[in-house]
Amino acid sequence: MLNVAVIGQQATEWIELLRQTRPEDRFESDADWVDPSVVNAAVISIPNAKPLLRFPSLGMIQSLWMGVDAILSDPNLDPDVPLARMVDPGMPASMAETVAAYVLWSHRFGDVYQRNQRAGVWSALDQPLASQRTVTMLGLGELGRTCAQSLLRLGFRVVGWSRSGAPVDGVAVTTDLHTALAAGEIAVNLLPLTAETRGILNASAFSVMPKGSVLINVGRGAHVIDDELLDALDTDHIRHAVLDVFNAEPLAPGHRFWSHDRVTVTPHVASDSMPETCVPVVAENLRRFAAGEPLNNLVDRTRGY
Repeated sequence: MLNVAVIGQQATEWIELLRQTRPEDRFESDADWVDPSVVNAAVISIPNAKPLLRFPSLGMIQSLWMGVDAILSDPNLDPDVPLARMVDPGMPASMAETVAAYVLWSHRFGDVYQRNQRAGVWSALDQPLASQRTVTMLGLGELGRTCAQSLLRLGFRVVGWSRSGAPVDGVAVTTDLHTALAAGEIAVNLLPLTAETRGILNASAFSVMPKGSVLINVGRGAHVIDDELLDALDTDHIRHAVLDVFNAEPLAPGHRFWSHDRVTVTPHVASDSMPETCVPVVAENLRRFAAGEPLNNLVDRTRGY
């Protein structure tokens, strides 16, 4: 039997479903373990303050998110405990829907017409076909590849940037960031957050994007230098920014992103972890751990994903 601590959002819902899937194991929220020393596995959505410090006998950690930067930043994380990220069929499909929606909205100048409506301006813009528009995809992992394929099916040209430069069908892949950013009128960020990618969307990056570009950030807020993005928006170099993630969440009430007429704010909802598709993934890794088998989707600590 495994003793599993479930940590973070919707813990009660996750516990109920996991108990149904693996009735042989014990699942409790991180606060409900009377004897934390018996806990040998943890399932984490968003970490609480110092949650792992309570559990000295952890043998595995399963993230309910694909990004694991919040867990890796926990100073109490034992570097020898295997950490698995969430890779489930629901999350890429959901993210592809979000990215396609905002790419199409940007492609059809929805942001411009929205500003024109507020100003009472009737002005029609020339509308290119999707086949005449290039989208830059930053990050070609599971999410990035799925989103790129979705955009290709809609007719867009897609340029992709990744550290490895591994080929992706239909995508013009480059390992040079500025080359990728200069190629597309719409840039979608789906990079993992690592030491190398923190602050990667900065004044230098914005300067090589074509004038009038749109940025869609559904990766991590810390990829963006806020003040440098605001400068690019204020000078009309960046036409619009769709931001789902932020350096500090929730976004502070007085932050300029809220009121800026060239920014669309959504509250980190581009792609949620859905229990119905994630629970089987968690259950399989718990089975593997109990059987002494390697976990699926292990995180490489040196890469950060």
